[in-house]
Amino acid sequence: AKAAFSLSWGLDMPDAGAGRLASPEASPWLAAGCLLCVLGLSYQDTKEGDGKPNVLLNIPTGEEEGGRIATDKPTSPWKSRFWPDDSDYFYDVTQRSQKLIPFLSPHMGPESRPHTVVLHGAAGVGKTTLAKRCLLDWTEFRLGPLHCAFYLSCRELNHMAPCTFAELISKDCPELQEDVLEVLAQAESALFVVDGFDELRVPAGALTHDTCSDWKQQKPAPILLSSLLKRKMVAKATLLVTTRPGALRELLLLVEQPRLVEVEGFSESDREACFLRHFEDQDQARQALDAVRCNPVLLRLSSAPAVCQLLCTCLRLQMQRGEDPSLACQTTTSLFLRFLCSQFTPAPGGHPQCHLREPLEALCLLAAQGLWTQLSLFDREDLGRLGVEEADLQPFLDRCVLQRDRDCAGCFSFVHVSVQQFLAAMFYVLRCPGEDEWPGSGWDIRGVQELFSREARAGNPLLAQAGRFLWGLLSAARAWELETTFGCQTSSEAKQELLKRTSEQEQPVLWAVGLREVFHCLYESQEEELVSDATASLQEASLHLMTSRDLVHCSFCLRHCGDLQRLSLQVAKGVLPEEEAALESRHAQNPLPFWTDLCSVFSSSKSLVLLDISQSFLGSLSVRTLCDQMASATCCLQKVVLKDISPAGAYQNFCLAFRGHKTLTQLILQVSEQNDVLPSLCEVLSHPKCKLQCLRLGPCSAPTQQWAGLFLALQANHSLTCLDLSDSELQDGGAKLLCAGLRHPKCPVQRLSLENCHLTEACCSDLSATLIVGQRLTHLCLAKNDLGDGGVKTLCEGLRYPECRLQALVLWRCSITSEGCVHLSTVLSQESSLTHLDLGLNHIGVVGLRALCGALKAPPCGLQCLWLWGCSLTPFSCKDLSSALSSNRSLVTLDLGQNTLGFEGIKLLCEALRLQQCPLRTLRYRPLPAPAGLGQAPTITLDLGGSGLSHLGASWTCDRQGGSGCG
Repeated sequence: AKAAFSLSWGLDMPDAGAGRLASPEASPWLAAGCLLCVLGLSYQDTKEGDGKPNVLLNIPTGEEEGGRIATDKPTSPWKSRFWPDDSDYFYDVTQRSQKLIPFLSPHMGPESRPHTVVLHGAAGVGKTTLAKRCLLDWTEFRLGPLHCAFYLSCRELNHMAPCTFAELISKDCPELQEDVLEVLAQAESALFVVDGFDELRVPAGALTHDTCSDWKQQKPAPILLSSLLKRKMVAKATLLVTTRPGALRELLLLVEQPRLVEVEGFSESDREACFLRHFEDQDQARQALDAVRCNPVLLRLSSAPAVCQLLCTCLRLQMQRGEDPSLACQTTTSLFLRFLCSQFTPAPGGHPQCHLREPLEALCLLAAQGLWTQLSLFDREDLGRLGVEEADLQPFLDRCVLQRDRDCAGCFSFVHVSVQQFLAAMFYVLRCPGEDEWPGSGWDIRGVQELFSREARAGNPLLAQAGRFLWGLLSAARAWELETTFGCQTSSEAKQELLKRTSEQEQPVLWAVGLREVFHCLYESQEEELVSDATASLQEASLHLMTSRDLVHCSFCLRHCGDLQRLSLQVAKGVLPEEEAALESRHAQNPLPFWTDLCSVFSSSKSLVLLDISQSFLGSLSVRTLCDQMASATCCLQKVVLKDISPAGAYQNFCLAFRGHKTLTQLILQVSEQNDVLPSLCEVLSHPKCKLQCLRLGPCSAPTQQWAGLFLALQANHSLTCLDLSDSELQDGGAKLLCAGLRHPKCPVQRLSLENCHLTEACCSDLSATLIVGQRLTHLCLAKNDLGDGGVKTLCEGLRYPECRLQALVLWRCSITSEGCVHLSTVLSQESSLTHLDLGLNHIGVVGLRALCGALKAPPCGLQCLWLWGCSLTPFSCKDLSSALSSNRSLVTLDLGQNTLGFEGIKLLCEALRLQQCPLRTLRYRPLPAPAGLGQAPTITLDLGGSGLSHLGASWTCDRQGGSGCG
């Protein structure tokens, strides 16, 4: 490092003393040239036999051109970073990504140049390589007389003792500390590359609260780094920081106005070019790449060059043996295990390489320790603490599973973090049978239950993939592969612990991570018996298929959920082909076979009774497959909910599938406003074997003729007791046709909801006649229709008839005033079947409430529940209400929410509640929102549980969220 430093600062400068930097004035070359000072990591040892220092420097060798020193093109420092045959290719990829870094543009002046750039991306996609390339090219584009650059590896900072900032940036040249500070003081442009921020190990919040601005004060290295990022040190420097996405949020709390640049690694064309270079046969290369494309996890990981190389190596060996690459790529675990075992395959007819068993256990121990401590770089001290000898790791160093770190001497790292996760998962299955003591108890490795803990995963994102690898390794086939290669015995204790339940109703430990992740883990095992054991107690599942891989996982697992009773499904756009032409053009595997497997559960499972498909993009082929399964004679579904499904014609197919269904009793169809579903629905209702009891349809807009057909089908149906047409554009003409059907002697409808169906006063005469003739109707909802007082008057004519059997009437937001309340009070004050009345959001005022209270006092009144929510009631109304509560003998529920009753009004109501004969059990009150700045009014619910004041003290609850309101 010292020799390299001299090359940069002391070349041809005779007046520069040994160990001291020359000032710009001391040398014309120094004043005009672009200097690069890379401290800490960029200088590497001389290669054996090479004779030249392997330094990352531009050495001035040419003549002056335009006020700068012309330089040779820098030698490629990544020649040994990747596989030798690919060095030029990776150089091109890095050069392309480098165009995203704005401060390297020679045309961008200091005033417009961002002071902080953050390179973020997944592990292994080339953030470090790109940062080093930027550090090299810093000299090529700098036009100022003096600038310098520093490289700080967060991996290395974790191993440093407390030091000063000057010691930190000159740690490899401690004798030059004073000179470095002098250069920084004079430099017009300084670049600091902070590499691997996500690998910094500090307590939560330490970087945010602890800072230092004194260059000579000793502090922990991470604190000095945070001070640099927060510009307490070298405030005008340019910062280039690399991090993985998991630490990006914490980093953004430290830096000001950063320019974010995402490094994506290999693009699709890069990936294809890499495969074509590694396979002699281009057809085989494309076949292998297609197999990788079918597994989105592998496809995402292959954006990292190291993993892409791993995949090429493994699949090439598979295909040379005549094996199908798609089988190896079926799960991520299977491919990683094939890669590991292929490096140590015994000779044909040979025995397992048992001498590798202990080295493998040491390697897995190292991986597990790093997983839980979130470390990816290990030094000899780490090995010593784990009792691992460097010689144990040599077989894996030779096979590129483990590698010596190029930046930190004497340190090791796995070829990619996914390999570390895989080997950490293997740690849990290599536990010797009968071993009493947990092998991780002496270190920082936690038990298998914590591996599937939501809390642990929130703090350590690496645990998720390790958990999937673990389930993949629990299968008998993978255990056999390990045993035949390494002579290892695997333990089933991890599986038993994950499937353990304290009771039949309780879910296993595995379920703590959520159903989607559970199915992902179980799919990795590819073992049907294991899936059946894990899902034995699963009765309800809610699945959101966001990717094609979700479909693959769910189709495999649902077939083995023997006790599943309720299934909710949501399919995102693009998971299934919406057109047949789209299926032919897909790169990935055909999703329809997996969709067919998933739909088979509707006909094969006798316990599945509820299906809810909402907000889903299915496509014509997918709908046809689903309908075939639901129309099967073995389908036992009782309730089906279909909401917001495309294509629009899907609902017609569904209805045709439901014709004569022997078990279906409830059907909810939430369709778009323009949909031709009614003719198909008529066929369902008029079928002689129809068992449908409840139908919810809406919002629906259809011609009058189609409505007529539906209501005519009601006359032929003998099972439908509940009909809900809320939010449909029925209008008065449609209501007239409906009432004609309801008046038919054989019409079975008992509950009818016409909420927000665009009805007016004109339809009320037909409704009133229906109340008299259709004696089966017991519940009627007319909410959110503009009926007005005239409409209520007409309805009351039917309500007064002794033949009327209506028990519940909902007139919520129907433009009713005090006049309408007078008409209703005449019905309530005489013997009537009406027991529930909802007048919410109608401006009835004091006069309207007084009329209702008069009816409540009448002995024949049998009203049990009254809703007056938002009815413009005031404290003056409470006297009449209190008097009515004192006299009434039937009212058990009263809702007075969204009214302003005040303290005096509440006090009057409480006087009535003190009476033992008061039957009221529940009183709800939430006043109108308080004016701005006064807080939110409280919600009060009195659940008296019996009658009178004796229950008041124990049951009165006040949810006070600020403000006073009712005192």
